[in-house]
Parts: sequence; C-alpha cells; structure tokens
Amino acid sequence: MSHQAPEGSSPAHLRAAGLIALFVGAAGSLGFFFHTGRHPPRIVIVGFVVWILSPFVVLGAAHLISKRWSNLTRRTLYIVMLIIALGTLAAYGDDAIGRRTAHAAFVYVMVAPVSWLLIAIALSIAAIISRRRSR
Repeated sequence: MSHQAPEGSSPAHLRAAGLIALFVGAAGSLGFFFHTGRHPPRIVIVGFVVWILSPFVVLGAAHLISKRWSNLTRRTLYIVMLIIALGTLAAYGDDAIGRRTAHAAFVYVMVAPVSWLLIAIALSIAAIISRRRSR
C-alpha cells in the first residue's frame, strides 16, 4: 500500500526539502563564488551576486505565488528547486574547488539562464498537463 498526499495538497516533506535546497543552494553558490579567490571590481561582484541569486529568487517568488497552482505544478516546483540547487552547487563547486580554468566566468554567466530555462520548461509542462487532467 503506497501513501499518497491528497489531490489538493503537496507533500510537506517535498515542500520542506525544496525550500531547504533553495536556501542551501543560494548560500552555497555565493560561497563558491567568493571562494574562487578572484578579485574583480566591486560593481562586478554586486552584478555577479545578483546574477547568481536570480534563479533562487525566481523559485522563491514562484513558491510564494504557488498556493493556487495545481498539486502537480507545485510538486514540480519543489523538484525543480532541488535540481537547481544541486546543479548550481555542482557547477560552481567544480569551478571553485575543482578545475580553475581561464574561462571560469563562463560558468557563472551561463548557470543562471540555463536555470531559468529549466524552471520555465518544467513548470510550463506541469501546468499544461495539469490543465489537461482537470478537463
């Protein structure tokens, strides 16, 4: 017998894991950025901090407005939170601790737009499927 959450709610453990991942991912991503040891001008640092945090801010905002979303879309949001957190930590960690290449800024420039694209695709697909199921 499998335990499933009621249709109108999201499992609390998935929501909690997503929110924890959101904060750990954001903090860890910034930690890796500052760990790289590079010392660009302050305006560049501010820009990169905003850029690095932007996917986490988008996910946090999505969480705040997700109360009216379908169960499937909210579950997808929490899963995407986990994926983005793990993915950004892996990418930034690889640069900060692993391979320090001459083109390391590329990682910090590309992770945010790739994250936004993943968020948009995953949530759009979940919303479309959810609408079709409700008809």
